[in-house]
Amino acid sequence: MGKSKAADRRMLAVQPDDHVTGVPKAAMTVIAYCDFECPYCGRAYHVVTRLMGRFGDRLQFVFRHFPLRDKHPFAEAAAEFAEAAAAQGRFWPMHNFLFAYQDSRDAEDVFNFAAKIGLDVDRMRQEITDRVYADRVQRDVEGGRRLGVDGTPTFFVNNERYTDEDRIEHLIQRAA
Repeated sequence: MGKSKAADRRMLAVQPDDHVTGVPKAAMTVIAYCDFECPYCGRAYHVVTRLMGRFGDRLQFVFRHFPLRDKHPFAEAAAEFAEAAAAQGRFWPMHNFLFAYQDSRDAEDVFNFAAKIGLDVDRMRQEITDRVYADRVQRDVEGGRRLGVDGTPTFFVNNERYTDEDRIEHLIQRAA
């Protein structure tokens, strides 16, 4: 096996700093590279949520950032907000909020939501201002590019690449 195939396999393995929900070592692992402002990712979010509810004990879901900065001006900031929430143990509530209100939110809305879920908003404001999580987001982007990700959403289901959330739903339902 060539170096690139081995590197791809390592990048498709769940990493210690990945955002993961579901059962570890589940029969099916879905890795998603997404952008919080992408309308297609918003649609995929609903598909994945439905699948997790239906097949949660057989499915592990991994979220990785891939903000499309040139198309979505708030996407990178949203990714950094999600990381700031993760640093306080609340990635998934922030992830859900960012997708649920993707068309009608700004930074102040995110800070208000952060307060509602008990985050230290002053800490978060400082971390966002200082861009503490920019490198973390960029690592996901670079890893995605090495895997050939060039748009969102891009999924890897048990290491196979897909870009159509409807096909993902069909594939998982058939496998389950």
